[in-house]
This record gives sequence, structure tokens and C-alpha cells, in this order.
Amino acid sequence: MRTIDKRLTARLAPVLVKRAATLTLAFDARCKSRLAATLDSGEDVALVMPRGTVLRDGDMLVADDGAFVRVIAAAQDVLVVRAPDALTLTRAAYHLGNRHTPVEVGADFLRLEADPVLEDMLRRLGARVERASQPFQPETGAYGGGHKHGHDETFSEDYALAQKVFDEHHAHGHDHCGHDHDHCGHDHGHGHHHDHAHR
Repeated sequence: MRTIDKRLTARLAPVLVKRAATLTLAFDARCKSRLAATLDSGEDVALVMPRGTVLRDGDMLVADDGAFVRVIAAAQDVLVVRAPDALTLTRAAYHLGNRHTPVEVGADFLRLEADPVLEDMLRRLGARVERASQPFQPETGAYGGGHKHGHDETFSEDYALAQKVFDEHHAHGHDHCGHDHDHCGHDHGHGHHHDHAHR
């Protein structure tokens, strides 16, 4: 049985990404550092990642024989939360955060794992809640007692670095609009810092 034990931080050529085997996992499985998993080809593999690793959709992993494996976030039962106004959505996010619930934050929606108690609470707050089957990629770093990004930076250090980048950029009056920053969070350690800085 092959063991998958590395996550690539460098970008691969598109042809290598396309040829890679795929591993489709729900969010709870993507948080585990030790996991018996099955590639989409049907091959059983052992996933052995550093403690605290949270795999994201599109992450490229390396097996012990040098082969590449691409992570796919599985569709799972989620609640998609929208609201008639920003205040209601912000209140919904606050109450979910208060319960340390992993939440994916979109521009005009929140997404969380399906939970009837939370669904009821959100409706009482005036939010619109839709049940769906979709990939789930919550914010990382700020919940669950120390999940970390691709490098071993804590959330506060990550934020401090983002603030430094933000200050440096604005001090030099750079034009941000033309920069092709990666806001998806796939480029751990780089795109994520810029993501803070360009809100």
C-alpha cells in the first residue's frame, strides 16, 4: 500500500496536475493527519500528514513512490446561509463563531456543515437557510485549537505578516488592481497573506 506523506507548496505544471490521481475527501477527513483512504481510482492508500494539517481542494500531495495526488473537496450536506441585509449576516457569523463552528465565509453567504439546531438558530436570527450538497472549505487557523496553514505559522503570526505586507504595499503606493493574486487559498503561505491585505 502506498503512503501519501507530503504536501507540495510549489505549483506544478498543469499537465502534471491533470495527470495526477485524485483523492476526494469530506472536510472532517481533510482534517485528519492519519487516515486510511481510497483514491478515486479504487486504490487503498495511507495518508500520513504532519499534525494539524487541513487539506484543501486542489492541494497536491506526493506519495512515497513520487507520484502526485490531487485533493478534491467532496460534496457534503451543508447549510448555505444568506440574509436580507449585511447586519443579519454579520450577526449570524458572530453567533456561529461564538459556538466555534467551522464556517466558510463568502462575499454574501456563510456555509457550514448541516446541523438542525444551528439551522433553527439562524432562521430565528432572520437569515435564509438552504440545505445543499456542496464542497465545504471553512476558514482555517482561527478554530479548533491550532489548525495551521501550509507553513508552521500560527494565525496571529500569519495576520501580523499580512499586516506588514499591507503596510509596506500601501506605503509605496502600489497599484493592486493589476496584480494576479491567488485569493483561493491554494497557494499556502503566499496567496493567503495577500488575501488579508487586499480586503
